[in-house]
Amino acid sequence: MTDRIPASAASLHTPALVIFMDTVRRNIQLVISEVGSTDAWRPHVKTTKMAPIFAALMDAGIRNFKCATTRELEHLLVAIQNAGCDDGDVLLSHHLHGPGLERAAELARSHQDVRCSTLVEDPAGPERVDSSLSLFVDVHTGMERTGIPMADTDRIAATVAACEERFRGLHVYDGQFHGLDPDTRRRAVHASYGELLGVMKSLGIKGELVTSGTPTFRDAIAYTPFADCDDLVHRVSPGTVVFNDLRSIEEQPDLELEHAACILTRVISAPGSGIITCDAGSKSIAAEAGNPCAIVEGMPGIEAKTPSEEHLPLVLDSNPGPGIGSLLMLVPRHVCPSVNLHERAVLVEGDGSWSIVPVDARAHDQLPVS
Repeated sequence: MTDRIPASAASLHTPALVIFMDTVRRNIQLVISEVGSTDAWRPHVKTTKMAPIFAALMDAGIRNFKCATTRELEHLLVAIQNAGCDDGDVLLSHHLHGPGLERAAELARSHQDVRCSTLVEDPAGPERVDSSLSLFVDVHTGMERTGIPMADTDRIAATVAACEERFRGLHVYDGQFHGLDPDTRRRAVHASYGELLGVMKSLGIKGELVTSGTPTFRDAIAYTPFADCDDLVHRVSPGTVVFNDLRSIEEQPDLELEHAACILTRVISAPGSGIITCDAGSKSIAAEAGNPCAIVEGMPGIEAKTPSEEHLPLVLDSNPGPGIGSLLMLVPRHVCPSVNLHERAVLVEGDGSWSIVPVDARAHDQLPVS
């Protein structure tokens, strides 16, 4: 709603990433309620990328995390240390090689009070990974992006054995189950889990099983055979749910999350009848997930067109629309890469007060740290 724009926002440059902290906290509590406990959720911090949000997750009792980059790992480890948590656990769920893998090991060695793990997908993998990192075996169930094919049980067994005492469990990302109606998705997800659980039982695999991003996490929680295995700890890893976005609403229409991250923008032009343009283009709001890349919060009569780098045209269903200089709040279609585009974020509290913080974990490391 436009009334969420802070009264003092006129002093802000636009476009600006705005995070509503009360909404963040409500979303976190809703997800914890959905999954049943703080221990069942290993949130992926690719979405949140900043220390105050990591702190909000830990304040809610979350101790197990998942990340994808060494920069995310670095800032997450610092946040865990600053929070005084002595039971932090981070899975770097990406297949790093070369300097990236060396950097991950360096970070793990410098934060030995936090348990750090990464992924392997072949029997030679554990030899490449420093002993400071524990290991999850990555299995793919149809995503065909990374991991050992589920049917290749010999390779799974050999890789698990090669991990020796560093073996933590299996990692599965079932992102292929998106764009389906809820009933079809649940049947497909459960069929896949049934096959996976059969493989685990046949090979005698115990430990932790990490599954599920935002589209499928409730389907995973609803798969009761996981809970019936006494020697299995099952955790889901949705991350988008902390901020929420349009794509998540499409995937989980009955999940009552609110939009916690928006892009504040200004109307800068009115190039013709029935059209206005704001200053939030593809350099400030992700456009890779298709149109519309955003909606204007509180203004359903406005349709976003395809953005260019610095401009987002908006088509009006009636005139007059917002005037030049008006502030609008855009809800992204895909919030994760939208956050990554911003160096700083405006954190807004429930009383309207706000502060500006760095998006510490955005982008990637490039050079060795001296």
